[in-house]
Amino acid sequence: MDESIISIVRRGRGAQHLHHKANARGSGRVSVELDYLKQVAHALHGAGAVLITGPASAKSELVDHIHREHPKLAKHLSGVAVLDHPSDGELVAYGRRYFRADERMHPQRVLPVA
Repeated sequence: MDESIISIVRRGRGAQHLHHKANARGSGRVSVELDYLKQVAHALHGAGAVLITGPASAKSELVDHIHREHPKLAKHLSGVAVLDHPSDGELVAYGRRYFRADERMHPQRVLPVA
């Protein structure tokens, strides 16, 4: 199983960096974009195994959304890793290393390949 499929799901708004200011309302955090989480989850349907990576809390928000709204997809989540803005090549290399190690640790688990 040495196959990788790259799908790009773009956010509706560009990257936003908010800073909390004294006496200002709100936490200074960007709110979760539910529509974006839905698009990402939809793009993952049919995947044999899923490794979620990303910076900050984005990956946790996606995992929570998948568990809450897509329980069948949640069964395909293999892991979550902190990777802060890797290149495509770095991401693919990391994924290959991760899944090779995962296969060694769980040889009885056969994951379907989409």
